[in-house]
Amino acid sequence: MSFHTADLSDRLGDAAAVAAPLFRDYGGLTHFAGRISTVKCHEDNSLVRAALEEAGAGRVLVVDGGGSLRCALLGDQLAAMAADHGWAGVLVYGCIRDSLAIGLIRLGVKALATHPRKSRKRAVGERDLPVHFADLSFTPGHYLYADPDGVLVVADPVA
Repeated sequence: MSFHTADLSDRLGDAAAVAAPLFRDYGGLTHFAGRISTVKCHEDNSLVRAALEEAGAGRVLVVDGGGSLRCALLGDQLAAMAADHGWAGVLVYGCIRDSLAIGLIRLGVKALATHPRKSRKRAVGERDLPVHFADLSFTPGHYLYADPDGVLVVADPVA
């Protein structure tokens, strides 16, 4: 993948929304981009699993975990599933676990932090609705670009 968020920001100006610098890189890929799909959940990753079981088709799953630092919403098994199913990346407004193993998987993963505790499984949450965190909105169908410098969201893919 050949892009740099700093260059895209310069080129697109206000057409590119920039996320607050909250996220750390954990995946085996540090540059990733794709059409946004969303999950909104709180300390329950059931819908994250359901989304990542689908064909990713190069999409990026944006998980609004409410910024919870009490459990992980993504681990190595779900990350491997995402890579196997063709997801480009996962952005988690919350925690992940199994970070060393996730670092070996060809998948972009950004999250706030790591936490060893797994989430509950109650199938509670919502899918593919606009979510807002890190000072911007993530709208399904828009495009996310991420690299070590940050995260950008644009309405249309960048050529």
